[in-house]
Amino acid sequence: MIPLHEHLPINLLTASFNSTAAAYKFYWLLSILDEVADGEYHIPKHRLFVGMVASSWYTINYFKISFGKQDQLHKAVEEIGLLEGINIDEDRSRIRKRLNESNHPQTQRLLWHFNKQVPHRFLSPWCPARGENQKYIYEASGRFENDCLYAVNDTHVTINPIWVDYLTNNMGVLKSFCYWNLSLYLQKHNPNVPDIPNKLIKPAKRNGLAKQRKFWNTIIGELGSVDCIYNNSKLHVGNFAVEHFIPYAFVSHDLIWNLIPASPSFNSSKSDRLPPLDKYFDGFYHLQKQAIEITKYKAIKEPLMEDYLSIFPDLESLTVLPDDYKIKFRSTIEPLITIAGNNGFEMMQEGR
Repeated sequence: MIPLHEHLPINLLTASFNSTAAAYKFYWLLSILDEVADGEYHIPKHRLFVGMVASSWYTINYFKISFGKQDQLHKAVEEIGLLEGINIDEDRSRIRKRLNESNHPQTQRLLWHFNKQVPHRFLSPWCPARGENQKYIYEASGRFENDCLYAVNDTHVTINPIWVDYLTNNMGVLKSFCYWNLSLYLQKHNPNVPDIPNKLIKPAKRNGLAKQRKFWNTIIGELGSVDCIYNNSKLHVGNFAVEHFIPYAFVSHDLIWNLIPASPSFNSSKSDRLPPLDKYFDGFYHLQKQAIEITKYKAIKEPLMEDYLSIFPDLESLTVLPDDYKIKFRSTIEPLITIAGNNGFEMMQEGR
């Protein structure tokens, strides 16, 4: 719930997210809030459309979260990415700058597609009798009828002055409210995808893998060397990449059960592609099994071992993994690979 106000119709603002059938409302409000935070109250629509694309860019292009088959924002972001050649993990401010300066006619067409529905439909709670009538809402909003959030015309959105202090003073809460509702909406369309809330905003910096590298250095030190499961090259202490078997962009975590040592050059070329389990799972599991059993045998106090408990709850009582643990591990990995593939992650090709 967002903060109430004695003189403002807060209930109508929250009602803007009732019966949401597309993601545009969340990103439209987030774009407005970003402008207000910068002290802008008479805002070109084009800049708001650009803000919607920039805010959703990382979620769609990097994490490949589905917005639903009919969602126009998802389609526009993907098409704009191809047209403009912008990196999938580009910084939001650079995306804004690029799109605000773009003269590509197709990019402009995609951005202005949102003008057909977004600006006036967001105001439908303030005009319940004529919620689908663009002309009526444009005229009513120009009079700030029912204390609506903004006025809208063909080119601009103007924030209602009576809302400015409320938006400014409650900026953090309003954004959190928006992201919370957005995460619920996206979870419905991605029921088996992990960690949706943390895939809505690009992190300032990825966590380092120093602890995980130390873990594998210990294992490799005990074995002398291990073979890279992808290209069979010998890996030695300090001479390997820490590799996410299932891409980080899908699992959004650095748990040790998904991390193995790999050839640095192959890890770079693999990128966010998915490994075919029939070809690579046996090698992957063999490395993980060795790591667990060496750690248990040597009685090494390793906090990362707790990461395995979500797959093997009784691990603490074992020193050697039973044969059926291989099946249990695969039953965890395989659905994730399938879901990631369904969401658009590519499978590794032969020779890569």
